[in-house]
Amino acid sequence: MAGLIPQSFIDDLLDRLDIVDVVDSRVKLKKTGKNYSACCPFHDEKTPSFTVSPEKQFFYCFGCGASGNALGFVMDYERLSFPEAIESLARLAGLEVPREVQTEAQQKREEEKRSIYTLLEKADQFYQQQLRHHPSKHLAVNYLKNRGLDGKTAKAYGVGFAPPGWDNLLKSLAQNDDDKHLLIEGGMLIHQEQEKKLYDRFRHRIMFPIRDTRGRVIGFGGRVLGDDKPKYLNSPETPVFHKGQELYGLYEARLAYRDLPRLLVVEGYMDVVSLAQFGICYGVATLGTACGPDHLDRAFKYTNEVVFCFDGDKAGRSAAHRALEASIECMTDGRTVKFLFLPENEDPDTLVRQIGPEKFERMIELAVPFEDYLFDAVADGLNIRTMEGRATFSKRAAPLLDRLPKGVFRELMFESLATRTGLNRNVLQELVLEQQTKEPPAQPTPTKGPAEEQIPQVVMPRQVDNWWDKQAQSVPQNPYETGMHPGDYGDFPTELPPPDYREYYEEPVARRPAQNRYQPDLQPRTAGKYLMPPARKALALLLTHTSLASLEPDHDAWIAVDDDQDCQMLGRLLKVLHERPHYNLSHLIGYWRGIYGAEDTERLAAVAGHDLLQAATALTQPRPDKPAKADYDTQAAFASALEKLRHQQNRKKSSESLAKLKNADLTQLSKEEREQLVRAALATKLQP
Repeated sequence: MAGLIPQSFIDDLLDRLDIVDVVDSRVKLKKTGKNYSACCPFHDEKTPSFTVSPEKQFFYCFGCGASGNALGFVMDYERLSFPEAIESLARLAGLEVPREVQTEAQQKREEEKRSIYTLLEKADQFYQQQLRHHPSKHLAVNYLKNRGLDGKTAKAYGVGFAPPGWDNLLKSLAQNDDDKHLLIEGGMLIHQEQEKKLYDRFRHRIMFPIRDTRGRVIGFGGRVLGDDKPKYLNSPETPVFHKGQELYGLYEARLAYRDLPRLLVVEGYMDVVSLAQFGICYGVATLGTACGPDHLDRAFKYTNEVVFCFDGDKAGRSAAHRALEASIECMTDGRTVKFLFLPENEDPDTLVRQIGPEKFERMIELAVPFEDYLFDAVADGLNIRTMEGRATFSKRAAPLLDRLPKGVFRELMFESLATRTGLNRNVLQELVLEQQTKEPPAQPTPTKGPAEEQIPQVVMPRQVDNWWDKQAQSVPQNPYETGMHPGDYGDFPTELPPPDYREYYEEPVARRPAQNRYQPDLQPRTAGKYLMPPARKALALLLTHTSLASLEPDHDAWIAVDDDQDCQMLGRLLKVLHERPHYNLSHLIGYWRGIYGAEDTERLAAVAGHDLLQAATALTQPRPDKPAKADYDTQAAFASALEKLRHQQNRKKSSESLAKLKNADLTQLSKEEREQLVRAALATKLQP
């Protein structure tokens, strides 16, 4: 269904539902005082630390930090997208989800995408029928039997057959000009415009349908049966298929497991299908590109462990190095990345048949952890037993660790580096600052594949050193450089058609550049072990007592603080409450997820679930056995937090002005400019 879901409907839906009913229908809750508790469904525990508050319509786990409202719980527990979770809760409430009116152009695009999905589904059925009924089916059946694939597994993954010939699919599905246009847009036909020729993209190939997480066919991969090139052929970029984001086999893996134990990233479709035949149903494959941050974000949405599987040769090690590069900025707390290297000249398909699934899974469990492989890669070619080797090792490793998301894992990695080198954390941080001063941020550069196509690459913004740059240059930038013949893998056929045909290539769909995703600051703070920073305290108080927003009318000033994420969040929260003063915590969480996404929502929910906030909330409840003066004054606390925050911002500005004053050439400034710079440097607090 097209169109955005109105925020007013989301608010009304949350008002109609009781989070206790939503959670209890999935996880059995036990009443404990005013709240309900259970063992957390998001991590293993024996003692309940998962709490649901009917008063706040909010859940929080004191063990793993999971938190949110009813909508967030359904998204995390059922692993649904935001719109899918709203649809699920709306069905529970007996409501139909409305959609905002779209422009005519938007409606046309949505209608075209729906039609492409329909035709791709028909193409999938066509290829499966050809595997059973085409006169040349024995070519495909014999190949699959020789590879050891049984009929049950082939059917589960929708394996099909594109028979020889240039227009089999065209004649079967293209009933009119609209169908032809949609099949071209969906990547199934190649159009030679100048000579007005159309022909099938996939010919004489074993066909593997590629599905999205909802099970819709979005593209195909084909393995040639003869000696034609390329050996492996994927659908091109289309309105419904973006190979830099999709993982082949992910949909089938989710069907096989209620909770995915892990995802094993392998090279080819047959590896995925063969592993599934032996009961290892969590294999996935990238679609002709190296595994990038978008792939990892997609994978970690459904599991906490990703294992990369590579050949043990030089090409496999190079591919592993690139996977390590892509993983660094995805390693938030609770995530696991491992690297499995197979014996030379073996792949998962052949090895699992030789040693059996039990031993193969044991190999997966014993794969090299992220931390060990990173330090091993950095130490390559160094003798870290010598002081010179450890010095170089430190300079290589520290900037890489600095790219890890803030959290406990990052701190442990720095501790491990300190243990390996004998240096303390302050020295390692100096190495990071020194490297950032030397090297400008790396600029994204497009990576060229074969002449037929340029594959869009995602280059993460980061600070790098010369050593890592040199290592990255030796790493294959795309699958054409992984040791395969250049014609082995591609999105476009390289064989020449008959004289009356000529290849027609479409430009790949432009991808949006990757954006930095904010990670919560979990580092120890110097202000005290139990003292919340003023911005966090103001946020926490606002979330619990939304009426406090009236005490600070200027939300724009806090939004404008572009170097402080907490201040910006405070400003956005004030703005929402000024516009919607009736909002409670549950409304805010729902609004935040719809407007700012899951990452920012998790951060906001973590503030709302802070244990100190819970204690402060308890203090605000009047009790007959305590004097009124002992009650927690939320207004005074909020005003104090804002005052401290203003003072912090003022000191920061004063420090910046003082630095400018020290470095400025005063002889080049007028008297007024010098006085203005001095006044700014000596300022002690922001003016209210």
